[in-house]
Amino acid sequence: MIKEVDGTDKGKIYFRRDGKEIEMAAGIAPPDEQQIVFSGGKIKVYRAQTKQANVYDAGAHREEFETFLVLGFGSSGADMRKSFEVKYLGDEKIGDAQTARLQLTPIAPKVKQQFPRIDLWIDTQRGLSLRQQLWQTNGDYRVADYSNIQVNKKISDNVFKLRTSGDTTVVNH
Repeated sequence: MIKEVDGTDKGKIYFRRDGKEIEMAAGIAPPDEQQIVFSGGKIKVYRAQTKQANVYDAGAHREEFETFLVLGFGSSGADMRKSFEVKYLGDEKIGDAQTARLQLTPIAPKVKQQFPRIDLWIDTQRGLSLRQQLWQTNGDYRVADYSNIQVNKKISDNVFKLRTSGDTTVVNH
Protein backbone atom coordinates (compact mmCIF):
# COMPACT_ATOMS: atom_id res chain seq x y z
CA MET A 1 0.00 0.00 0.00
CA ILE A 2 1.36 3.41 -0.94
CA LYS A 3 0.43 6.30 1.29
CA GLU A 4 1.42 9.73 0.06
CA VAL A 5 1.36 12.63 2.45
CA ASP A 6 1.60 16.02 0.86
CA GLY A 7 1.73 18.41 3.78
CA THR A 8 3.16 21.87 3.43
CA ASP A 9 4.61 23.98 6.20
CA LYS A 10 5.38 27.64 5.65
CA GLY A 11 7.54 29.90 7.71
CA LYS A 12 10.83 31.72 7.99
CA ILE A 13 14.31 30.41 8.62
CA TYR A 14 17.34 32.40 9.75
CA PHE A 15 21.04 31.55 9.76
CA ARG A 16 23.75 33.61 11.37
CA ARG A 17 27.46 32.92 11.54
CA ASP A 18 29.77 34.81 13.87
CA GLY A 19 33.29 33.46 13.45
CA LYS A 20 32.88 29.72 14.06
CA GLU A 21 29.57 30.08 15.91
CA ILE A 22 26.46 29.18 13.94
CA GLU A 23 22.91 30.03 14.96
CA MET A 24 19.68 28.98 13.27
CA ALA A 25 16.07 29.85 13.99
CA ALA A 26 12.93 28.70 12.22
CA GLY A 27 9.37 29.82 12.78
CA ILE A 28 6.69 27.58 11.31
CA ALA A 29 3.31 29.21 10.76
CA PRO A 30 -0.03 27.79 12.00
CA PRO A 31 -1.76 25.37 11.93
CA ASP A 32 1.31 23.43 13.25
CA GLU A 33 2.93 26.49 14.80
CA GLN A 34 6.37 25.86 16.18
CA GLN A 35 9.70 27.50 16.73
CA ILE A 36 13.10 25.83 16.41
CA VAL A 37 16.29 27.47 17.63
CA PHE A 38 19.89 26.25 17.52
CA SER A 39 22.18 28.46 19.57
CA GLY A 40 24.96 27.91 22.07
CA GLY A 41 25.15 24.20 21.29
CA LYS A 42 21.50 23.57 22.18
CA ILE A 43 18.52 22.74 19.98
CA LYS A 44 15.21 24.06 21.31
CA VAL A 45 11.86 23.12 19.82
CA TYR A 46 8.66 24.81 20.99
CA ARG A 47 5.24 23.62 19.81
CA ALA A 48 2.49 26.15 20.47
CA GLN A 49 -0.28 23.52 20.39
CA THR A 50 1.25 21.45 23.20
CA LYS A 51 2.88 24.39 25.03
CA GLN A 52 5.99 22.25 25.39
CA ALA A 53 9.61 23.19 24.74
CA ASN A 54 12.06 20.34 24.16
CA VAL A 55 15.72 21.18 24.72
CA TYR A 56 18.51 18.98 23.34
CA ASP A 57 22.25 19.35 23.91
CA ALA A 58 24.05 18.93 20.57
CA GLY A 59 27.15 17.97 22.60
CA ALA A 60 29.62 15.65 20.91
CA HIS A 61 27.68 15.79 17.64
CA ARG A 62 27.65 19.58 17.38
CA GLU A 63 30.01 19.80 14.39
CA GLU A 64 28.00 17.18 12.44
CA PHE A 65 24.77 18.95 13.30
CA GLU A 66 26.08 22.37 12.25
CA THR A 67 27.35 20.98 8.94
CA PHE A 68 23.98 19.38 8.27
CA LEU A 69 22.14 22.51 9.38
CA VAL A 70 23.77 24.94 6.98
CA LEU A 71 23.71 22.77 3.85
CA GLY A 72 23.69 25.17 0.98
CA PHE A 73 23.62 28.24 3.25
CA GLY A 74 27.21 29.36 3.52
CA SER A 75 29.03 26.03 3.58
CA SER A 76 31.95 25.94 1.20
CA GLY A 77 32.48 23.05 -1.16
CA ALA A 78 35.50 22.02 0.93
CA ASP A 79 33.38 22.04 4.12
CA MET A 80 30.72 19.95 2.40
CA ARG A 81 33.26 17.37 1.21
CA LYS A 82 34.44 16.86 4.81
CA SER A 83 31.03 15.44 5.71
CA PHE A 84 29.60 14.18 2.40
CA GLU A 85 30.53 12.43 -0.81
CA VAL A 86 29.38 14.93 -3.45
CA LYS A 87 28.15 14.00 -6.94
CA TYR A 88 27.08 16.49 -9.62
CA LEU A 89 23.74 15.45 -11.20
CA GLY A 90 23.41 18.24 -13.77
CA ASP A 91 21.85 21.67 -14.23
CA GLU A 92 18.15 22.39 -13.58
CA LYS A 93 16.00 25.50 -13.52
CA ILE A 94 13.96 26.40 -10.46
CA GLY A 95 11.76 29.34 -11.36
CA ASP A 96 14.05 31.82 -13.10
CA ALA A 97 17.21 30.54 -11.42
CA GLN A 98 19.74 28.19 -12.96
CA THR A 99 20.82 25.59 -10.39
CA ALA A 100 23.40 22.85 -10.11
CA ARG A 101 21.87 19.70 -8.64
CA LEU A 102 24.14 17.87 -6.23
CA GLN A 103 23.69 14.48 -4.59
CA LEU A 104 25.25 14.21 -1.14
CA THR A 105 25.97 10.93 0.63
CA PRO A 106 26.80 11.38 4.33
CA ILE A 107 30.14 9.99 5.48
CA ALA A 108 29.15 9.71 9.17
CA PRO A 109 27.32 6.40 9.75
CA LYS A 110 24.77 7.90 12.18
CA VAL A 111 23.77 10.61 9.71
CA LYS A 112 23.70 8.07 6.86
CA GLN A 113 21.30 5.87 8.86
CA GLN A 114 18.84 8.73 9.08
CA PHE A 115 19.33 10.31 5.65
CA PRO A 116 21.34 8.12 3.24
CA ARG A 117 21.01 10.70 0.47
CA ILE A 118 20.45 14.44 0.26
CA ASP A 119 19.89 16.32 -3.00
CA LEU A 120 20.61 20.05 -3.19
CA TRP A 121 19.75 22.51 -5.94
CA ILE A 122 22.35 25.31 -5.64
CA ASP A 123 21.69 28.66 -7.35
CA THR A 124 24.74 29.01 -9.61
CA GLN A 125 24.69 32.83 -9.33
CA ARG A 126 24.47 33.17 -5.55
CA GLY A 127 25.78 29.81 -4.32
CA LEU A 128 22.68 29.27 -2.13
CA SER A 129 20.39 26.28 -1.80
CA LEU A 130 16.99 26.85 -3.42
CA ARG A 131 15.73 23.31 -2.79
CA GLN A 132 16.72 20.41 -0.55
CA GLN A 133 15.44 16.86 -0.72
CA LEU A 134 16.27 14.61 2.22
CA TRP A 135 15.83 10.90 1.53
CA GLN A 136 15.07 8.49 4.37
CA THR A 137 16.16 4.85 4.43
CA ASN A 138 12.61 3.63 3.68
CA GLY A 139 12.45 5.67 0.44
CA ASP A 140 10.33 8.48 1.88
CA TYR A 141 11.65 12.01 1.51
CA ARG A 142 11.10 15.61 2.54
CA VAL A 143 11.47 18.54 0.17
CA ALA A 144 12.19 22.09 1.29
CA ASP A 145 11.92 24.97 -1.18
CA TYR A 146 13.44 28.32 -0.22
CA SER A 147 12.39 31.70 -1.61
CA ASN A 148 12.83 35.38 -0.80
CA ILE A 149 16.39 34.69 0.38
CA GLN A 150 18.11 37.72 1.87
CA VAL A 151 21.86 37.67 2.46
CA ASN A 152 23.96 39.76 4.87
CA LYS A 153 20.99 41.37 6.60
CA LYS A 154 21.18 42.27 10.29
CA ILE A 155 19.15 39.78 12.32
CA SER A 156 17.85 40.70 15.76
CA ASP A 157 19.16 38.64 18.69
CA ASN A 158 15.50 38.08 19.68
CA VAL A 159 15.03 35.84 16.63
CA PHE A 160 17.31 33.28 18.33
CA LYS A 161 15.32 33.16 21.58
CA LEU A 162 12.24 30.98 22.12
CA ARG A 163 9.00 32.88 22.53
CA THR A 164 6.78 30.74 24.72
CA SER A 165 3.59 31.13 26.69
CA GLY A 166 3.63 31.50 30.47
CA ASP A 167 2.47 27.92 31.07
CA THR A 168 5.11 26.21 28.93
CA THR A 169 6.55 22.89 30.05
CA VAL A 170 10.30 22.57 29.38
CA VAL A 171 11.68 19.07 28.84
CA ASN A 172 15.47 18.63 28.81
CA HIS A 173 16.76 15.62 26.88
